[in-house]
Amino acid sequence: MRDCSRFKGCLLGGAVGDALGYAVEFMSKSEIVCAYGPQGITRYEPRAGKAQISDDTQMTLFTAVGLLYGRTRGGRRGIGAPESEYIRLAYLDWLDTQTRILPCQSERTRISWLANLPAFYHRRAPGITCLSALESGGKGTIEKPINNSKGCGGVMRVAPIGLFFCDKAGWTKPEIDMLGAEAAAITHGHELGYIPAAALVHIVRSLASGEHGEILSAVREAMAAVQTLFPDAEHMEHFQTLMQRAIELSQEGTEPPDAFRSLGGGWVAEETLAIAVYCALKYPHDFEKAIVASVNHSGDSDSTGAVTGNILGAALGLDAIPDFYLQDLELRDVIEEIAEDLCTGCGTEAGSEEGDPAWVSKYIRVDYDEEKRKQCRRKQTNE
Repeated sequence: MRDCSRFKGCLLGGAVGDALGYAVEFMSKSEIVCAYGPQGITRYEPRAGKAQISDDTQMTLFTAVGLLYGRTRGGRRGIGAPESEYIRLAYLDWLDTQTRILPCQSERTRISWLANLPAFYHRRAPGITCLSALESGGKGTIEKPINNSKGCGGVMRVAPIGLFFCDKAGWTKPEIDMLGAEAAAITHGHELGYIPAAALVHIVRSLASGEHGEILSAVREAMAAVQTLFPDAEHMEHFQTLMQRAIELSQEGTEPPDAFRSLGGGWVAEETLAIAVYCALKYPHDFEKAIVASVNHSGDSDSTGAVTGNILGAALGLDAIPDFYLQDLELRDVIEEIAEDLCTGCGTEAGSEEGDPAWVSKYIRVDYDEEKRKQCRRKQTNE
């Protein structure tokens, strides 16, 4: 049986790291220390009473919704496009939220109910590569790269794939890992733009399924898996060396500032994953210490925080996240709802629209909005 606590831990943990790091994303370490003290930022800096998430969490949620829409459509019709295509369409829906003022009719047929929610219509430092790739149609693939970017915008959004397929019959581990790479390649065409995404999906899947009780085992298996998946990759040796260095630094007792000088700033995908792996391995049972370490540096703090939170949340579950990180987290209820959807699912008979009304509204009719969410919540409370 799936452990929904791990699903919620993964998505909420990622959002926590994202929100904590978002406040200092463009600050140097010295500026962070000057502003927050020698320990750096350890608690949220609320804006309008909320710890705001960035584009990292926004795109993670759209990844999940695209996947769920595609799987629901395939279940009803018995046939469908590849999962990566529905994820691509969901990213185009996300693009609408970044280029329009309020929810409105799109020129395309939307597949993402999240695009019906006004809360997503905020630009939170979206990556230029993601925007430009999607504005051109977002049709990048591993075989036909859309660019030569290895920015971290691909790896920071793929954790839902590892969650959803953590125990799916009919899917092999290489197929699941490859879907992670394909989802990243939609916008990031460099090998190191999508190989780390495949590795993160493998790590999250292994931890969420309970297959590996230790993060280190999941990381080592992921390293071997991507080596097999991409045997001819020109930059594989660099990736493997950096990941091994992250492991060694965590085992040697190296403190975060020194480790980050060796691993990089996290602006590119392999560095983001390496920093997250280092933090998760250095503090494997302490979510707070790992998250605080992951964001207090001069690099891409929200992305390294998000991926660290994904890994530790999948490993430790929701209860490991301190309450003070959850209380004022923006869109917490939406994030939890999507985590539940990824965990439980809701099958519908082929060719029908019968089943849970909320699921039908979200993943078939795509007319789920704030009012329907309120109605659903009231019904669940009464039951």
